[in-house]
Amino acid sequence: MLTASGLSKSYGGRALFEEASLQVNRGDRIGLIGANGAGKSTLFSLILKEAAPDSGTVALERNISVGFLPQESAPSGDETVLELATNISPEMEEIRRQIRETSEEDPIHHDAIGRFAELQGHTLEVKAKRILSGLAFRESDIGKPARTLSGGWIMRAHLARLLVMEPDILMLDEPTNHLDLESLGWFQNYLSKYSGAILAISHDREFLNAICVGILEIRNRKLNRYRGNYDDYLSQKAAREEQHLAAYKNQQREIAELQRFIDRFRAKASKAAQAQDRVKQLARMEKIEPPERDEATVSFSFPQPKRGGERVITLEGVKQSYGSHLVYSKLDLEVERAQRTVLVGPNGAGKSTMLKILAGMLPIEAGTITPGHNLSIGYFAQHRTEMLDIKRTVLAEAMETKTPVPEQTVRTILGSFLFRGDDVFKPVGVLSGGEKSRLALVKLLLNPPNLLLLDEPTTHLDMPSIDALIGSLRQYEGTLLFVSHDVHFIRALATSVLHISAGKLTPYAGDYQYYLDKSGSQSERAALVAPGDYRPEAEKGIVTAPRVKMGMREIKEQRRAEAEARKAANKLIREAQARLKVAEEEIATLESRQLEIISELENNESMKGGRAFELNRELATIQENLSRVMEVWESLSASLPADDETKLSGTT
Repeated sequence: MLTASGLSKSYGGRALFEEASLQVNRGDRIGLIGANGAGKSTLFSLILKEAAPDSGTVALERNISVGFLPQESAPSGDETVLELATNISPEMEEIRRQIRETSEEDPIHHDAIGRFAELQGHTLEVKAKRILSGLAFRESDIGKPARTLSGGWIMRAHLARLLVMEPDILMLDEPTNHLDLESLGWFQNYLSKYSGAILAISHDREFLNAICVGILEIRNRKLNRYRGNYDDYLSQKAAREEQHLAAYKNQQREIAELQRFIDRFRAKASKAAQAQDRVKQLARMEKIEPPERDEATVSFSFPQPKRGGERVITLEGVKQSYGSHLVYSKLDLEVERAQRTVLVGPNGAGKSTMLKILAGMLPIEAGTITPGHNLSIGYFAQHRTEMLDIKRTVLAEAMETKTPVPEQTVRTILGSFLFRGDDVFKPVGVLSGGEKSRLALVKLLLNPPNLLLLDEPTTHLDMPSIDALIGSLRQYEGTLLFVSHDVHFIRALATSVLHISAGKLTPYAGDYQYYLDKSGSQSERAALVAPGDYRPEAEKGIVTAPRVKMGMREIKEQRRAEAEARKAANKLIREAQARLKVAEEEIATLESRQLEIISELENNESMKGGRAFELNRELATIQENLSRVMEVWESLSASLPADDETKLSGTT
C-alpha cells in the first residue's frame, strides 16, 4: 500500500535519512521508534506529502486512504463531539455545517438532510457512539460543542473520527498520551482487530507490545525493520548487533593478516606477485561497517533531601467526596520512610485524590493529617507546569531552586531530559506541554523533597527521558508514592503496591510482580485498573477503610521468606546462565575457527599438498563439536525463563 525508496532528507545541514526504504502492506501494525530528533515526525510529514524528500520517492497505491492523528493541537470548531466524530470526509463535514446553520424551511437544509441519509449518516452515528463510549465519553458529553472540552478530550474525539473513518493506513503520533488506562485497554483491543495498516509513533512499551507485528527503528539515517512487537525487537536487535560485531571482528582479522603479508613480501621479488594478489583481494573486499555506537547514557547525581522522621505522614479518619460522590470515609493511612509505592486501582477510585490529600492540595472534609518530623513535600501533576515562569529561559527557570545547584549539574540534568544545546535558552512560554512537564520534573529533581508524590510523570516523555527519570529516582533517598500507567516505569521503581478501590486500601508488601502474582491479574496493564474486592457497604456508598500502615517493619518477615524463595530459584538460574555462557564462548571460538578454515580453503595456494586434507579434517571435527555444543546451548536456553534477567535484577 505504501512504498518509500531511496529516501534522503536533511534539515539545516543535518541528514535525517540517507537512501532509506520502507514498505507498508495490508494488515501491518508497525511501531515507529527512534531517538528524539531521529526523524519520526519528519517521516510522517513525507508520507503525508507535507514535506518533500531531497531525493527518493514516497508512493501510495491508487485509492488508498490515509488518516493521521497528530500528537497535539487537532482543530475543533462549533461542531458537537458526535458531529466531529462523524465528519469523516470534507463532504460530510460540509453537510453537517449546512444542517447546523440553516433552518428546516431552507431548501439547502432539506437537500443536506437527504444527502446525509444517502451517506448513511445515522449508521455512522451509531458506530461513532460506540467508539466514543470505548474512549470514555459519557452520553451527556457527545452533544456538547467540541471546543468546550479540554485539549486531551478533543484529541480523543479526533481519534474517534479516525476510527469511524477506518482509513486504509492509520497513522498515529503518540496516541496513548491522552487516554486513561481503561480507554487505553479498549483502544488496544480495537487496534488488534483493525483491518487496515497501522503506523504508530509511541514511547509506550506496553502499547507497542500489545498491537505491533513489526517495529521500524530510525537509526543512523536508516529505517531498520524488525518482526514482532517491542520485546521481539529488543532481542532481535541484540542478536543482529552480536552477529554484526562477530563478522566485523573476523573481517578485521582477515584484513590485518592480508596487510601483514603485503607489508612483509611486497619488496621481495619471489613473493611480489602473491603480495600484489593480496592487494587486489583487499581492494575487492566489501568492507563491513564498524558496529554503531549507542548514544552515551547520562550519569549524574543531584542533591538528596534532608532526612525526615520514620513516620512520614499519617492520615486518620479522613473523609473526602466530590459533591454526592463519596471517595473516602474514615480513611486511615500511615506512610513510612523510604517506601517506593505505586497506587493502582480502577479509574475514579481515588488514586489522584489520595496524592492531592497527601500533598495538601485538597482540603479534607473530616479527619486529621499529621506530618512527620522535618517533612517536605513535592507534588507533580499537570497543574505543576502552570507554576513555571514563562518569561524565563529553560536554564534560568531550572536554576531557580531553594538550594543553589552548580550550572553544569543543571545543564547535565536538562540534557538528560532532552534540553540540549541552545534549547536551554528557549523561553519557557514557547515550550510544548510535554517540554514543560519535563522541565517541571527537572526542577523537582534539582531540589527534591523527602516525600515525592508523582501523578503520571511519564506522560509526554520519550523512552530515553523515561529511563533518565528512572535513573534519577533510583538515586532518590526519600519516600516516593506515585500513579503511573507505564508498567516498565512501575517495575523499575516500585517496591510495594497500594491497591485503591471503592475507598478500600489493600497493601501488597512486594514489587509489581508480587502484586500480579497475589492478585491473579490477567495482564500487567489490566492489573493497574483491576477493581479488587468490593464490599456490600461500598456499593451503597457507605465507604470505610481499614487502617493501613505502609511501613517495612510489619512486612519484614513476609519479605524475608519470599526473598529466600527467590534466592533459591535465582541460584539455579545463575548456575544455568553460567553454563550457558561457557557454551556460548565455545560456540564463538568454534565458529571463528570455522570461518578461518573456510577462508584458507578458498585460497588456491592452500589447496597444494596435504594441507587441504588437514584443513577439511579439522573442519569436520569442528562441525561435529558445534552440533554437540549447540544441543547443550538449546537445552540450557529452554530451561531458563524468558524474563530471567528481569527477575534476577529485581533481587539485587
